[in-house]
Amino acid sequence: MGYNKPLPQPSRWTMKYWEGTKDHKLLIQKCSACGNYMFYPRLYCVHCFSEHIEWVEASGKGKIYSYTVTLSNPVSTFMDDLPFTIAIIELDEGVRMLSHVINCDHGKLKCDMRVEVVFEDITDKFSLPKFQPLT
Repeated sequence: MGYNKPLPQPSRWTMKYWEGTKDHKLLIQKCSACGNYMFYPRLYCVHCFSEHIEWVEASGKGKIYSYTVTLSNPVSTFMDDLPFTIAIIELDEGVRMLSHVINCDHGKLKCDMRVEVVFEDITDKFSLPKFQPLT
């Protein structure tokens, strides 16, 4: 059975990110002019407006900034995943991203819990970054 959920829709400025996840690398952007990191992918620096943006591999480690455990959901392709956790992850590089937390009892989740990225290969073209408690 194939993957039956919505797939990412890469654009020209997010393609590098999705290529990285397929290779199990969490890529974020860094401004060459001011040194600040950014996520989600942008065409220019949100700090100094420079166009000198580079892709760098993030450590893949961070902490849960905030989260919610979804216990019920309208009928959709996500019904079989219930319950699931969606969290804002603050990477050690300082950027925040939305993702799932897996491999953890929902009752043991807490803000500031250390987590690390893991990748779920969903098709031959896409892998999704998810997070689990740091071991």
